[in-house]
Amino acid sequence: QVQLVESGGGWVQAGGSLRLSCAASGRTFNAMGWFRQAPGEEREFVAALSWSGGGRYYDDSVKGRFTISRCNAKNTVHLQMNNLKPEDTAVYYCTGDKDWGPGIVNGMKYWGKGTLVTVSS
Repeated sequence: QVQLVESGGGWVQAGGSLRLSCAASGRTFNAMGWFRQAPGEEREFVAALSWSGGGRYYDDSVKGRFTISRCNAKNTVHLQMNNLKPEDTAVYYCTGDKDWGPGIVNGMKYWGKGTLVTVSS
């Protein structure tokens, strides 16, 4: 059974930092990443990485503030979020897919249940 389990969400003041983690089990992925959904908004792409190579994608809204990374030994992906803004408030979802490429910014096959990040002004 494929599972993606997120952790690390919480409440932080604007300008603060949080680190999200996602533990994958049940299969290996070539692509893993994060999407988010704010209240009343559509789900949107945040960041993704290639598990076998050095590829990275970031949405323009988080470039320079968020960093996606991986731990091969633990089959885990992290999202370091710095200089957080109130507009970053959302449920953050870990995602995974067997294929890496530009299309993953539109969605991936496997999804976690999400973790809530709240940024207060």
